[in-house]
Amino acid sequence: FFLSLKLENKTKGKLQKQICQVVLDHFEKQYTAELGDTWSSVRDVLTSPWCWQHAVLLNRFSQGADLESSLGVQGYRPAFQGALPYLPAALKCYIRRTPGRFPAQKHRAGKLKEYYLLNAASLLPVLALEAKDGEHVLDLCAAPGGKSVAILQCAYPGQLHCNEYDDLRSRWLEQTIESFIPDPLVNLITVSKMDGRQIGDLKPELYDKVLVDAPCSNDRSWLFSADTEQAAFRLIQRKELSSLQFQLLRSAVKALRPGGSLVYSTCTLSKAENSDVINLILNSCRNIVPVDISEMAKGVSQEFAFLSGTQQHELTVLPEQGRAWGPMYIAKLKKM
Repeated sequence: FFLSLKLENKTKGKLQKQICQVVLDHFEKQYTAELGDTWSSVRDVLTSPWCWQHAVLLNRFSQGADLESSLGVQGYRPAFQGALPYLPAALKCYIRRTPGRFPAQKHRAGKLKEYYLLNAASLLPVLALEAKDGEHVLDLCAAPGGKSVAILQCAYPGQLHCNEYDDLRSRWLEQTIESFIPDPLVNLITVSKMDGRQIGDLKPELYDKVLVDAPCSNDRSWLFSADTEQAAFRLIQRKELSSLQFQLLRSAVKALRPGGSLVYSTCTLSKAENSDVINLILNSCRNIVPVDISEMAKGVSQEFAFLSGTQQHELTVLPEQGRAWGPMYIAKLKKM
């Protein structure tokens, strides 16, 4: 026990030293102003990787007979057991209260993986999207591909367009699809490397559903930036992200057919990149209306802690001890 405690403390110390003070100071100032007293408990989780949790999303196209029983033995239980407006039976995700990580599976050409490890909050944008069989779906900023994989656990789209502008991340996306999706289904998937800001003009009103999991200031990873100079540069660039996010959203609106719906998500707590961007698009696009997702939030309230005071069309997942998911911001809109 004492050896275990000593190793744990040593690990904590090592991880603590890796926290980027420049980023933490920046977050301290911004999030104290935006979140008030809530920030201190969120900060404690974000700066303590040893208390982070990982969910296991099962791949319905490749499941080992003993996988679910193995997860049960290790303390995992099915997530999303509340009453939800949209929860396809094929979507199976396992979580547990205690920290730790289920062993990852390596990529092997021609061999499908049985599960995908992720932050459980990453599935909320997919649940909000409500993809159905036969629909044309666009994942505008798709890499590394977890949400695209999750969409295919929920439905068989008529077409799933996975776009990723960054070359390196696009190759990562292609590998993810190869690892999780069988050949017959791959024919339904288009992978592109287009500038997401131009897709709306190039493919107007083509999609029933659009997911914009936007490039953002990733609070978790930025806090552990190894390069202080790069971190400082990122913080300068952070001011420009909301402009990019707005342009991506505007493009997504153009790509959406009338009656179609759009989900916007980020993994930051920043108001400038979240509700401010959504308010700007609502104020500038007369054909866009907010969609109430409070029933979904109510259905998953056992698994997640949410920021209070948000509008009915949005929610923000706050990491807390025992439910260390997020940060994740989600908003849903509809085109009239």
